[in-house]
Amino acid sequence: MLSSTISLKPNSNFSPRIHLFPPKFDIAQPKSRMASLPSFLGGLNLSRVAANMGVDASSAAASSDQSSEFCTLMEYVGKGGIDVGDDLVVLFGHLEYASKKIAALVASPFNSSLGKNVTIASTPSERDEPKPLDIVSNEIILSALRHSGKVSVMASEEDDLPVWINDDGPYVVVTDPLDGSRNIDASIPTGTIFGVYKRLVELDHLPVEEKAILNSLQSGTRLVAAGYVLYSSATILCASFGSGTHAFTLDHSTGDFILTHPNIKIPPRGQIYSVNDARYFDWPQGLRQYIDTIRQGKGKYPKKYSARYICSLVADFHRTLLYGGVAMNPRDHLRLVYEANPLSFIAEQARGKGSDGKSRILSLQPVKLHQRLPLFLGSPEDIDELESYGDVQQKVNPGYEV
Repeated sequence: MLSSTISLKPNSNFSPRIHLFPPKFDIAQPKSRMASLPSFLGGLNLSRVAANMGVDASSAAASSDQSSEFCTLMEYVGKGGIDVGDDLVVLFGHLEYASKKIAALVASPFNSSLGKNVTIASTPSERDEPKPLDIVSNEIILSALRHSGKVSVMASEEDDLPVWINDDGPYVVVTDPLDGSRNIDASIPTGTIFGVYKRLVELDHLPVEEKAILNSLQSGTRLVAAGYVLYSSATILCASFGSGTHAFTLDHSTGDFILTHPNIKIPPRGQIYSVNDARYFDWPQGLRQYIDTIRQGKGKYPKKYSARYICSLVADFHRTLLYGGVAMNPRDHLRLVYEANPLSFIAEQARGKGSDGKSRILSLQPVKLHQRLPLFLGSPEDIDELESYGDVQQKVNPGYEV
């Protein structure tokens, strides 16, 4: 397993905050749009802000001091919220902690010097060559999961094999610790992707390496929870526990992730497609025909589509989740275990779809830890229309340098 020699401050970026008692509010109660006004904006003219937002000024003023109205991630998953169970609450508390450390790391003016302090071993052909931030992010997540006491296995895109953590942990975590790390130097959004499964207790009698691998190769239909963290102008943790998709935004003044996007529903159809158009002439005929058709507004949706492509999977998917459309990589590039399954689970919980161009992602049985495949995520009507063109998986792969 790859490791780093970076010294990380143990008390930085807020320790996990586990709420042992129910919160003092009803999560289902609608909140004022002005309730999220942070304290450091207290000098603003609330009447003017309220008028611009279409909110009554008196209610805005009253709500600006009601910080107790906020619903944090830990409160949402706890006994006063959807109550996912104590073990999963503890696990998410530590994932939350890890994501805050990674958010601070990717935003640090000193991360360019990490390469001097990280030893990178040779990389097998099945994995991309890691960046120093990949390795450090991997270590942050592994450390958090170890300290949670709730995880038996962690399988990471950055490791050749899963790491067996302990025999008693009820959960298995698969992760891409830092997706899009090649964009760090250009300050382009990056992200963390993770999925959570229950440990297969029927495999406990097997040798450690064998049971670690088999636990990590579970079908996406067995996911208990999945999420991603977007590191951008805001740090957003979007997660699903099998009952809808919800996004929480990090409040840097308190260290809490605040529920800002409850029950996300992807539009049935969007007007945006996200793909690297430079690969157009390597695409199969069906995919070229689909893109040409929607560009011209001649598809099932009679409006011309626009292209939006960041080349950061989490960022492109997050935009698609909110605005609709389709985000894709048509070649065998993205990993079924670490990326496609967790994101498809989130998409389906938001009433969207995840496909390899022919089949539902979650119906596929992984056979290798670093198994790659095409990935199409987005609005259900857009995915259905794309699949109707048949030949949309890119099999020509000349080996792109960028």
